[in-house]
Amino acid sequence: MKAKQVKLASLVSYKILPPVLGGQKGIALFNKYISRHASFTCIATRNNDPQAAEYEVLNILSNSPLRYINPFYFFTIRKIIRQRQITHLLLEHPYYGWLALLLKWFTGVRLVVHSHNIEGLRWKTLGKWWWKIMWLYEKQVHKNAHYNFFIHEDDRLYAIEHFKLQPQRCLTITFGIEWNTPPSPAEKEAARNTLLARYNIPADHCILFFNGAFDYPPNLDALERIIQVVLPALQKKGSFKYTILICGKNIPPAISELSLPNFITAGFVDDITVYFKGADIFLNPITEGGGIKTKLVEALGFNLSAVSTSHGAIGVDAGICNGKLQLTDDIAHGFVEKIMQLATNKKDIPPAFYDHFYWDNIAQKAIRFIEI
Repeated sequence: MKAKQVKLASLVSYKILPPVLGGQKGIALFNKYISRHASFTCIATRNNDPQAAEYEVLNILSNSPLRYINPFYFFTIRKIIRQRQITHLLLEHPYYGWLALLLKWFTGVRLVVHSHNIEGLRWKTLGKWWWKIMWLYEKQVHKNAHYNFFIHEDDRLYAIEHFKLQPQRCLTITFGIEWNTPPSPAEKEAARNTLLARYNIPADHCILFFNGAFDYPPNLDALERIIQVVLPALQKKGSFKYTILICGKNIPPAISELSLPNFITAGFVDDITVYFKGADIFLNPITEGGGIKTKLVEALGFNLSAVSTSHGAIGVDAGICNGKLQLTDDIAHGFVEKIMQLATNKKDIPPAFYDHFYWDNIAQKAIRFIEI
């Protein structure tokens, strides 16, 4: 089956359009680029905005939590598959696995499961008692798929071993970025000057940056680590001049109202690219949660140096970052040492990084895999 013959329908069970959060971007942008290489239709919930996509969106699924157990969607989607002669059904996350399997069995469509975490394990790290039920369900969905996409290599290898999947049916499809070269020095300087002026940051300060959605516990925990561990350690380095800048939704008032030296909470901002381009070092003290950390990929893609825990850097090979990504799990001491080391690092992210994380390359790789 050649690429031009692939007719792909994506089944998305929650809001991704317009994309704001990392997980939303991961699906919306994958869809955007894969639609350039195959016939593509996205079947999604009603709270998605079709105008925010460059591909066809049929937002016919209810926003109600009961949508996950609605059997009538089988008939609606079966009709779409038959009318459009869909050859491949792309399932985003395993939650609609039962529906996807029915469609596979009754239409002959080839099922591709796109995993963004090992969901059962993610829920386990978040302390949910029912994680094992999710894990077993997830396992069955993957085992009955024709092809399985995983967000990083660790997940792919885990699924092969623990879900007993055939390796030739499993592929790593990472989160990506939409540019394949670093920003120019002029762009970086202009963005930095914007931040210096906007927040009255002294010109000789190293801007340390962290962002995320802080209603997600792993992000909030990381922010608290920055305040309680990293910031006090930095304060002991009297000669090092810095400002910590925090962006993102739902920063708790108890944090946003803090008055700390060299610490700024900007909250939600309209254009996060200015911060990625203008900062000097990205902080990523994430220790829990699943999947690849999309903000780390974006930070590195903007030629920003980064200090991360090993967990926070899962799916990102430091070997293709030219020393711009430094890893340490010693947040109390190692983080500050790595920050000071990177403060003088003038290297650039190399082409190998962009080859791996550029969305169009990722999409073409996916299409070639399901042509087999």
